[in-house]
Amino acid sequence: MPALDIITSLVKAKALTEEQAERLRTDALNSGVSFEEVIKEKRIVTPEVYAKAKAETLGIPFVTISGRAITPDVINFIPEPVARRYTLVPFQIDAKEPGALSVAMLDPLDFQVVEFLEKKSGRPIKAFMGVEDDIKSAINELYTQNLGADVTAALEESEPAVKTYEAGHLGEVIREAPIAQIVSAILEQAIRIRASDIHIEPQIGETRVRYRVDGILQERLMLPRKLQDAVISRIKILADLKIDEKRIPQDGRFNFKMSESEVDLRVSTLPTVHGEKVVMRLLKKSGGIPTLPDLGLRGLAIKNLESSIRRPHGVILVTGPTGSGKTTTLYSVLSILNNAKVNIMTLEDPVEYEITGVNQVQINPAAGLTFATGLRSFLRQDPNIILVGEIRDQETTELAIQAALTGHLVFSTLHTNNASGAIPRLIDLGAEPFLLASALNAVVGQRIARRLCPTCREEYVPEEAVIIDIKKVVGNLWPQDKPMVLYKGKGSVNGTPCETCGGAGYLGRLGIFEVFAVTDMISKLTLSHATMKEIETQAVSEGMITMKQDGYLKALEGITTIEEVLRVAQD
Repeated sequence: MPALDIITSLVKAKALTEEQAERLRTDALNSGVSFEEVIKEKRIVTPEVYAKAKAETLGIPFVTISGRAITPDVINFIPEPVARRYTLVPFQIDAKEPGALSVAMLDPLDFQVVEFLEKKSGRPIKAFMGVEDDIKSAINELYTQNLGADVTAALEESEPAVKTYEAGHLGEVIREAPIAQIVSAILEQAIRIRASDIHIEPQIGETRVRYRVDGILQERLMLPRKLQDAVISRIKILADLKIDEKRIPQDGRFNFKMSESEVDLRVSTLPTVHGEKVVMRLLKKSGGIPTLPDLGLRGLAIKNLESSIRRPHGVILVTGPTGSGKTTTLYSVLSILNNAKVNIMTLEDPVEYEITGVNQVQINPAAGLTFATGLRSFLRQDPNIILVGEIRDQETTELAIQAALTGHLVFSTLHTNNASGAIPRLIDLGAEPFLLASALNAVVGQRIARRLCPTCREEYVPEEAVIIDIKKVVGNLWPQDKPMVLYKGKGSVNGTPCETCGGAGYLGRLGIFEVFAVTDMISKLTLSHATMKEIETQAVSEGMITMKQDGYLKALEGITTIEEVLRVAQD
């Protein structure tokens, strides 16, 4: 394989300049090592870019495995020991060459291995060039978790029953062990990979199963379309839903236990054009509520919040989009305040975690129990602390402010992009500025970013443009003489997928926050109908660290990545 051809491909792809290419040719000749080793040592291009160029030079197709949904029957053609030994992974049955097994390989030109795979699988092999870390991560994900093997075995057992069932006898089918085994395998996988949600989605030809892990959806499994109704009905029975009602959405819940882990699953069904879609939200029953430092609050932000919640009355708001962890932050606050001397009441939609000693109420609009009517009733229940799940209309806004002014501590959430947008939003909802200025204690803005895996993270020096951007954002918050080093999750340790994070490079999540207490100056701005920008400028002048600054500082400390911060907190 001529090195010159690869150099040409890299220059053509604009991965190298002509000057860099010439320098690399010289270095390779002078050192006596291969061009590939020089590239790896100097890290001039990423492994993916190099593999693409190499594939183009050799006339071999290139593939990325990450993000692909690979069915269990494809994986089972090649045993795990073989995949690990030769660093390869099967990913599909080729449509253009019927019967051919497409395999991503580190070395597609190793014809002895290709011949061995053909004998092992009983199929012709179509070899693709892959990237080492990508292939190893896929092997670890697909074989170690072994969901494919569980489901394939269940499918083999269920084949006769599924083929012969009739519409009128669906109940008999869904009680058969194989269907129950498939559902159990899906739930066990979710607990193993720390998923927060499971999506079971009917497609045209098959049913897709996706998991949300650390806020990102991942495809993990494709089920035959013929099992859709039986699997969904099995879940409906567990959640105590009507299995014969497929025209309208339904909601239910059930518990599931695996070893020492127990989860509460909230189930939601929705009719789609290809059948019913099911989403299950997993809520851990064990593990406890995180503390404010565990969430990522620190410094002046945690000081402002803690001093605000110790006041006997007032409104404290947590803002951010759906799924940004607002409810978890409020639960952490309530766990600090929860004791036998205070009456804490919550009005939620729905109740996500049950807290001992707290009176929790779930709203029921169909029965007339809304945030507004519930809050009105709460005031007759002698509460000290009230949590209202969300402020979304004028009546709830006015009642929350009135409750705060009459001696109650009120917590709630609001859908705004940042903390400074809360005051203009409440005024838009009908709050009187002079009442709001007296009632509001503090506002928290937050997002959730993925936390870097501590085992496989590695540092790197960012490009000059990134350093300039970071300095512009963080200003004097980062010492000028301290070097700016960022971190990334490699997903592997010594060439093998990281066992701690399963090859993802991330493990868990943390919040990035901005918190401001309502001072005299901010109260004056509220009275004058100040804009969001004016309020933010004042809060920053009083010491508030913005969400983006907080995120950048956590990236510089190696807690998360700059890409994650920009993903969740970019203006």
